[in-house]
Amino acid sequence: MARALRAAAEGRGGVLLVEGQMGMGKSRLLHEAAEVAEHTGFAVLRGTADELSQMMPLMPLISALGESPHALLTGMAVSDVLDLRLLMTEQLRSRLEGRAAQGPVLVTLDDLHWADSTTMLALRTLAADLASYPLVWMLALARGSGDDPPRLDRLFEALERDGATPVRLGPLTDDAVAQIVEDVLQASPGPDVLALSGATGGNPFLLVELLGKINEEGAVQIDGGHARLAWAELPWVRAITRKRLDGLSATTRHMLQVAAILGRSFAVHDLAEMLGEPASRLLPALEEATAAGVLVPSGDLLAFRHDLLRQAVTDAVLPPVRLALRRQAGEMLLNRGGSTVPAAAHLVHSARPGDTRALDGLDRAAREVLCASPQTAADLALRALELTPDDDSHRLARTAAAVDALTVTGRLAEAADLVREALATLPDAKSVELRCKLAIIMLLGGQPGESLAEAEIALAQPDLPPDLSGVVELSWFKALIALNEFKRGEERAVAVLADPVRSSDARVGALLLLGHLNFLDGHVEAGLDQLREAVVIASEGSISARLTHPRLLLARILTCMQRVEEAETNIQAAEEEVRGEGHTPYAANPAFFRARLRLVAGRMDDASVEAQTGLSLAEEFGTHAFELFGYAVLAIVAVRTGDIAAATRHIESYRSEQAALGLRFGSLWGLWALALFAEATGGPGAAKEMLESADRTRRMWLLVVEPPSAAWMTRIALMTGDRETAEEVVEAAERLKRDNPGFPVLAAAADHARGLLDGDSARLSRAAASYRDPWSRASASEDLGALLGSTAGAPDTDAAVLCLEQSLEGYERVGALRDVARVRARLRQLGVRRRHWTYSERPSTGWGSLTETEGTVASLVAHGLTNRQVATRMFLSPHTVSFHLRQVFRKLGIGSRVELARLAAELAPEENEVPTPSSPDRARRPRPR
Repeated sequence: MARALRAAAEGRGGVLLVEGQMGMGKSRLLHEAAEVAEHTGFAVLRGTADELSQMMPLMPLISALGESPHALLTGMAVSDVLDLRLLMTEQLRSRLEGRAAQGPVLVTLDDLHWADSTTMLALRTLAADLASYPLVWMLALARGSGDDPPRLDRLFEALERDGATPVRLGPLTDDAVAQIVEDVLQASPGPDVLALSGATGGNPFLLVELLGKINEEGAVQIDGGHARLAWAELPWVRAITRKRLDGLSATTRHMLQVAAILGRSFAVHDLAEMLGEPASRLLPALEEATAAGVLVPSGDLLAFRHDLLRQAVTDAVLPPVRLALRRQAGEMLLNRGGSTVPAAAHLVHSARPGDTRALDGLDRAAREVLCASPQTAADLALRALELTPDDDSHRLARTAAAVDALTVTGRLAEAADLVREALATLPDAKSVELRCKLAIIMLLGGQPGESLAEAEIALAQPDLPPDLSGVVELSWFKALIALNEFKRGEERAVAVLADPVRSSDARVGALLLLGHLNFLDGHVEAGLDQLREAVVIASEGSISARLTHPRLLLARILTCMQRVEEAETNIQAAEEEVRGEGHTPYAANPAFFRARLRLVAGRMDDASVEAQTGLSLAEEFGTHAFELFGYAVLAIVAVRTGDIAAATRHIESYRSEQAALGLRFGSLWGLWALALFAEATGGPGAAKEMLESADRTRRMWLLVVEPPSAAWMTRIALMTGDRETAEEVVEAAERLKRDNPGFPVLAAAADHARGLLDGDSARLSRAAASYRDPWSRASASEDLGALLGSTAGAPDTDAAVLCLEQSLEGYERVGALRDVARVRARLRQLGVRRRHWTYSERPSTGWGSLTETEGTVASLVAHGLTNRQVATRMFLSPHTVSFHLRQVFRKLGIGSRVELARLAAELAPEENEVPTPSSPDRARRPRPR
């Protein structure tokens, strides 16, 4: 802990994970660390979780900041936000980032075994995103209760993988026990005293309690500086805590038993109301409990001095009595009005089947916390449903509430099972809403086939309510898009758009399907227009229409057409919508679409980071619909960089997810990744076989989804002696070029393919000059160089070498090392073993090792920008900025923003300017060899 604080004083952050059984001293250790930190100039933020506040989202973090949930969201329009977790976490990040920018900060959070799920999620995010600041986290939990939440185990395991330091407090050694005994008794302990003390199992709290009690009762005799036991028989050591309580009056013991129900800390007026007494009558009992060391002041509240004391008090109450007291506490809090969450913390344990008032309280509490802590809302709703009889009129509404909460929190399998269980007993007339929810759940979980089936059952119901009809139709269209079955929905989509009274939901779905169909059929501008119209309608439509996020699908097509800036703008806007409107299950999607965009821009490191970010978020929130994009990006990056082992892993994951979930959305473009991998591992024959495994329609669609594939497919066909297929591909590419004159990438792709087929150097040269994608440009230059160097009877070696060196330069700039090796081999065949100019190999450490993006992030951070400011400026997510910053620190051998600023200041003045996202990477200027 001292090392962590010293490092933070020098600008480095850190995370410490303090674990131990109750009584081992973790709370005291955090307190002492906080005292030291405050003395040395740290800003110290202290928070604690407890059993009754675990239903209040983010309370340990919010209380550490000295704020309230209301204050955290002041000034923000949150009335229509579905899920506040992303916004609240963003606000916490902003506040912590601001404090850490002013100096070192220590955050201590105790008793995290009671923390809510939103706190767990926030800690996982904040610890990583703020790792570059002088911010130390000390997170403590009590182990050994037998009920440690699995999500807490996952959190600590993830933090430890990221470099957190575990601080595990085990039992005291025998020597340490002997020293404490001597210190407390002021005498050297005899064997009998040590034997009794050893029975505490090395637990410091129990040891000190034992020594105090036996000394107080005269059970120890001191003779000549030596201590021995005066009694032959003593109570079992773990009964000492109970013995302390037995010494109190019956009135005080009964008061403490009621107080223990209210929590580790409690308000005196709550205790008085529970006992039906004025607070003045409690004074004698409160004084006795305080004098005995059971209760201590805690601000405006009283608190049990230790959880073990409260546990001993609670254990003395019979279980039926505990339940009755909890029911009374819940009733008391319900009667006060206001938030029902504090009452729910009691009612969730004490309510009984058919308890109308308690169930109503659980219902209201679930609705109240749904936006901020859907995990808690789900638990409350499920408990209320469990206590609701099958014939209760509220059962359907409670089922729907539980399904909504489970869906938002990513527990999709549970949500689906709950819906199916209800559908088995409900008549069709009452099942439509649940079927609609099930269709959405299946889509989010990446199972469009099942989603389509549920939507069709719902659409077949007579007298379908208008508010549900549009939502079901939207789900139906989205499922068809995910399944690539566009033709199947064309007729209905046309009918929807022709009907002026159809809902915005149905119209958005129809436009999305027709937009994709037009695009794939080669009518690109028409497809883009329809998707742009869907964006407008969705932005003004219902929640379900906005949840479709047509901007992302628009960005996908813009990416295919290499309109990078417009695609980036739409992804950024969609990401802001996801966060601002609380569409948490969709949080991973912008990263997937941005990953592919980065690949088109030739920024393979960034593409890989975004893909990994998307997969991590998808795992966190249980939504898998777009995972194929992530695995395909990672596979392509690995193939191009020559890491075939990694490519194999990513392709296996791609195939596994596709087989397990029936995923098809992204599989059109994924065919490109599979074919590239097949060629890299099995040669042209394997690639041809992979392409032929898809039907002709999908192969032709690939030409518009990935235009540079036209030249690649032509090359593969020619290399395998299949000129007929090569001609078919070229004709299709040229048709796309003719029908879409406003899209240069289609013209370049057609020229590239035709140049390969006919050996036309002019077309290859035009393609190389026209591509915006740097990898495709390098590919066309390579093909031109190969052609010029092998022209029968009249090779132009000088021109061939120039083209191949341009190709080599392009491949090196994007990091396509596999392609670099191939071009170098071509140059050697032309007798070129040394070039006048070359790009230096990127070193593994130092400024020169940074990628373009890492260099830009480093420079912006060195000039004082926060991670959020860098993310906004560079069109990245804060998670991605944090990842790049960790890479920068690793490569530069530093651990803080302070060190980064110092290193940046040592650069030449012309190198130390604030960069723009489009500034070139100075670390890779060409040098003469």
